[in-house]
Amino acid sequence: MARLLRISGYALALGWLAFVVLPLFWVFLGALRSSREFAANPHGVPWLFLGGERGAQAWHDALRNFQAAWIESHFATYFVNSLLVTTCSLALILLLGSMAAYALSRFRFAGNRALYFYLIGGMMLPAQLVLVPLFFQTGAMSDWGSWLLGPLGLQVQFHDSLAGLVLIYTALSLPFTVMVLCGFFASLPGELREAALLEGCSETTIFWRVMLPLARPGLVSVAIFNVIGLWNEYLFALIFITSDEKRTLPLGLAKVSLQAQYKTDFGLMFTGLVIVILPTLLLYALLQRHLTKGVTVGALKG
Repeated sequence: MARLLRISGYALALGWLAFVVLPLFWVFLGALRSSREFAANPHGVPWLFLGGERGAQAWHDALRNFQAAWIESHFATYFVNSLLVTTCSLALILLLGSMAAYALSRFRFAGNRALYFYLIGGMMLPAQLVLVPLFFQTGAMSDWGSWLLGPLGLQVQFHDSLAGLVLIYTALSLPFTVMVLCGFFASLPGELREAALLEGCSETTIFWRVMLPLARPGLVSVAIFNVIGLWNEYLFALIFITSDEKRTLPLGLAKVSLQAQYKTDFGLMFTGLVIVILPTLLLYALLQRHLTKGVTVGALKG
């Protein structure tokens, strides 16, 4: 009976692996096909692996797919925009989230728990619910900022602005980040802080030099989860970004999909998907060990 259950577990795991991996594998293979090959050979082995004249032409078509996506469809610009928005948002999220989580988990003051639950309550609001109020609020903030800073020659713009998108992403991601990091900071030994205080360290030094390095597994874990969400975010970018030169990768991919209504180019679409998917896959592959360690530490000490 135990052997049957073990075999069933392995079969279920392999089935789930196939369910996850095969679509990704098919997307990567799709980027190597031309539209003509999609019509003639959508599910078979790509022609570029077959060799001969057809294989040489298939290699040319695959290179054309990446050139068309990266240059002609402006995915290079969209990639840089997504990289800037994700990097800046993640830096702010980790900075503000770690400081807030450390204060809420290690210090007791009036309103501590109320403030914690207020922040966590932000996770209960669907993003679609705050979209319209946030749109009008950021518009009003842009007007107020321009009115205050206009005499200095400065303009404040939250709409159609990558900086505005960074601030929105940071605010929306902080509740999850604070919740996770509070558990990690609470699990750290309090004796380390007391020893640092006896050595004459300030609270600022203790946070940056003692506690923050010890919470690295938690920081890596929330960084991975936030990067995946930020990199693939579509709804807020669609509403707040209007100019083509400021589009992010999901918006660029949607643009290519809309163009496909008039000119079907499956190779270009799949190549765009590869450009969007590949960075997150590489990041997960590089940091997977740290992610596993972070989840384990949280489970054991949380």
